[in-house]
Amino acid sequence: MLNYHHLRYFWIVAHEGNLTRAARKHNIAQSALSMQISALEDYLGQPLFERVGRRLVLTEAGHIALDFADAIFAKGDELLGTFGRLAETRQKVLRVGALSTLSRNFQVRFLRPLLIDLNVKVIIRSGTLDDLLNSLRLYDLDVVLSDVAPPRDQDAPWIIHVIDTQPVGLIGHPRADRYQKPLDVLLRTEPLVVPSPESTVRAGFDALMHRLGIEPWIVAEADDMAMLRLMAREHSGLSVMPPIVVKDELDNGMLVEYANLPDLAESFCAITIARRFPNPLLDRVLTKPAAPD
Repeated sequence: MLNYHHLRYFWIVAHEGNLTRAARKHNIAQSALSMQISALEDYLGQPLFERVGRRLVLTEAGHIALDFADAIFAKGDELLGTFGRLAETRQKVLRVGALSTLSRNFQVRFLRPLLIDLNVKVIIRSGTLDDLLNSLRLYDLDVVLSDVAPPRDQDAPWIIHVIDTQPVGLIGHPRADRYQKPLDVLLRTEPLVVPSPESTVRAGFDALMHRLGIEPWIVAEADDMAMLRLMAREHSGLSVMPPIVVKDELDNGMLVEYANLPDLAESFCAITIARRFPNPLLDRVLTKPAAPD
């Protein structure tokens, strides 16, 4: 089996670039360092260093070994940090999964308390809900952000934290004649950009149209909030979406919200799973809802 003491001595020398300096800095005999590195090279069957003048330079195999060593010892630090054995000044890490179609504005709003803390590292991964939940189950993620709440069962006891509920609006470029039209007229006569049929917003929108007896003029649909935002900016019609998706455009007057769609809202949630040792950073983003500005 791999001897991790050998690997740590290699890791120390690789980052120092000098055997003598590494031995002095870490109070280790130079001969001991040299012997441990030689043992590791014998075990791996590859030279890890070559001498250039007074410096030790990593070989190609050495660079590969160092990448693995960095990851291994970073994981070790996280393990100790989980059990409270690292100094509070060490950088902490929160691993976040976000549904690939989710509003970027919501993600930033949710993570804002951590993004301004230089002692915290936030890692964000996008993907499908099934893939993200599987990563959450396997401890590769600490939390998953979604606008779809997964079903709960005995094998997957998800904890659903509703972070924000946004009304859904009818949004488009400013145009004087639109302000005079009631909602039902806008829905009947304006070309509409809407979310794809798989989304909860679209399901609610279709139900609303059925109740009002309206056959909407749908000219585009997308399952990605970032794409809906671009369409709203470029399209001459109206878009059906939560205002948070185009917050910047609404603030600067590029777009306006003509109406809220009655009884139609989208919930944004953070999904966690019960753990004996949860990431303490979660408390900083879950205890206070990410309310809109």
